Amino acid sequence: MNGAAELNEPTGTSPFAAFEWMIAWRYLRSRRRETFISIIAGFSFAGIMLGVATLIVVMAVMNGFRTELVGKILGLNGHILVQATASTFTDYKDVTDRLAKVPGVKFAMPFIEGQALASGPGGALGALVRGVERRDLDKITLVSTNIKQGSLDDFEQGKGVAIGSRLAQNLGIGLGDPITIVSPRGNVTPMGVTPRVKAFPVVAIFTVGMSEYDAGFVFMPFGVAQDYFNLDGRASAVEIHVADPDKVGALRKPIEEAAQRSVYVTDWRQRNVTFFSALEVERNVMFLILTMIVLVAALNIVAGLTMLVKDKSRDVAVLRTIGATRGSVMRIFFITGAAIGTTGTIAGFLLGLFLCLNIEEVRQGLSWIMGTQLYPPEVYFLSRMKADMQTGETTSVVLLALGLSLIATIYPAWKAAKLDPVEALRYE
Repeated sequence: MNGAAELNEPTGTSPFAAFEWMIAWRYLRSRRRETFISIIAGFSFAGIMLGVATLIVVMAVMNGFRTELVGKILGLNGHILVQATASTFTDYKDVTDRLAKVPGVKFAMPFIEGQALASGPGGALGALVRGVERRDLDKITLVSTNIKQGSLDDFEQGKGVAIGSRLAQNLGIGLGDPITIVSPRGNVTPMGVTPRVKAFPVVAIFTVGMSEYDAGFVFMPFGVAQDYFNLDGRASAVEIHVADPDKVGALRKPIEEAAQRSVYVTDWRQRNVTFFSALEVERNVMFLILTMIVLVAALNIVAGLTMLVKDKSRDVAVLRTIGATRGSVMRIFFITGAAIGTTGTIAGFLLGLFLCLNIEEVRQGLSWIMGTQLYPPEVYFLSRMKADMQTGETTSVVLLALGLSLIATIYPAWKAAKLDPVEALRYE
């Protein structure tokens, strides 16, 4: 009698007691008559796992793409550009010295820049010719540390130019071969302006890993560029590299004051605002779209648990009869659904982590299997795929999946707890 009283005591067990976990685990195991429910649970698990993994991988790849792209763009073009407004940059040496002393500036360098047509045995292509001093080119480590053929020793002596590897390949030019540079800004004659054509030997070939730069940049010694573009004693602009690219806005005023002349100052964010805004919009839209995968998987948990509640209505009646409270019944089905969501989220995180750590190998493997080139550098600018997992973003994905999974279990568990022991038998 005492034992029966204890069984019927509604407050005899604490929340999430051992028997609640035991029954929930038993419901998760497949039996022959419950195969369909187990299949739905399996699909829910797989959906959450793939949704979480896809979200993590896509966000990491987009972060890696942006990080690499920003690194390449800033590594070659600098962070702040200072151009003369009222007159030509004849005092570029003094201006450069003053700008280099501004706190927060790593170095400043004058340069000459012009569009030209580069030609070789393989054809002709448009190129951006940039004239720089050897000491300044050494500071642009993205180029100076990625010389694949030749060296910059002859470049310092003005004996030749340095070109990108893709440009060399497209033009059919090797180390030591001449590259013909054609500039529309040539000599003025009675017949008009004639293009300037001159051949320069290639003394160095670099690969920075960004196809647009490797296929379109020609570095020329500063003095040679002045002669070629008819800019004796002048520079096109002064380029500034700062210690913290994210704080270029705070340096604008000190730089304008240090120039001590009329200048037009632009930073890397202004010059690339459209491109990076498009990347940010695409990233946010992709996050919303891929979140739908997790949401659909969470809805599968609702369907699976609803069917499980209907199938286990007799069990619910028995549990309620022997003293299980409504809270116990609700927690049993909550644990069942939460287990699917939690294990699916953990599995998705581990799968996403594995793919992110081996993303380039995965890309190459898929390219080999499909017989096509995935992530072509001509389209995506970069020659390698990189995944950059950010702790905060990955945590948000995991918490989002867990939250949706737990929310999805509440309604079916609440419906199970609402079943009356007598009414529950009508489901059978």
